[in-house]
Amino acid sequence: MLPDAAAAAGRAAEVIAEAVRAARGSFALAVSGGESPLAMFRRLAVEPLEWERGGIWQVDERVAPDGDPDRNLGALVAALPERARDAVRPMPVTAADLEAAAWGYAQTLPEVLDVVHLGLGADGHTASLVPGDPVLEVGDRDVAVTGEYRGRRRMTFTYRLLDRAPFALWLVTGGDKALMLPRLLDADPSIPAGRVRTARQLVVADAAAAAALT
Repeated sequence: MLPDAAAAAGRAAEVIAEAVRAARGSFALAVSGGESPLAMFRRLAVEPLEWERGGIWQVDERVAPDGDPDRNLGALVAALPERARDAVRPMPVTAADLEAAAWGYAQTLPEVLDVVHLGLGADGHTASLVPGDPVLEVGDRDVAVTGEYRGRRRMTFTYRLLDRAPFALWLVTGGDKALMLPRLLDADPSIPAGRVRTARQLVVADAAAAAALT
C-alpha cells in the first residue's frame, strides 16, 4: 500500500520498467484504459527504456471515432514519450466489422505479453469485462466486443488471454475502489476482476483504495 495515488503510480511505473528491462530481445506491454493509469504512463516517460524494441497493446478501448475524447488511445499517446508512440498498437475500434477486427487484433499479439496492466472499477470491472456482459463467458477468443456499457460498446481482452499472460500488474487508486479491493484480493468470482487467474499478480494500491483493509 502506498500513501497516495502519485506514489502508487510511481511504483507501478517502476515495476513495468523493471519488467521491460528484464525482457530478452523485444518486449510486449499491454495497458488498460481509464484515468487512473495516466500518471503511471507519465512516470514511464522519464524511464530510459528502449521503446523501439517493443510493443504496447491496448487491453481495452471504447468503440468511438478517431479523435473522440471517449477513446483511451489519445490520452495514452499523450502521456507516453514521443519515442514510445510508434510502439503503440491501437485497437481497431473504427472498423465496420468489429468482431472481425477483434479477431484480427488478437492475431497481432505476441505469444507472450511480458506485463498486462489492469485497473479496478468501482463496480468490480477490469479491462472492459463488466458485470453482466455476455463477454464474461467468452472462452474461444482472446479479444472480443462487449455490449453497451456507459454509452459505448468496447473491445477488450478476454479472460482466456489475461489468464495466459505471465504477469498482471494492478494499479488501484481512489476511495471509490475501497469496497472492491478486498474482493479482488480474495479472488471473489462474483465480480469480473476477481475472476482473473493470471499466474503472477501484483496489486499496487493507494491508501484511499485500501481503506477497508486497515
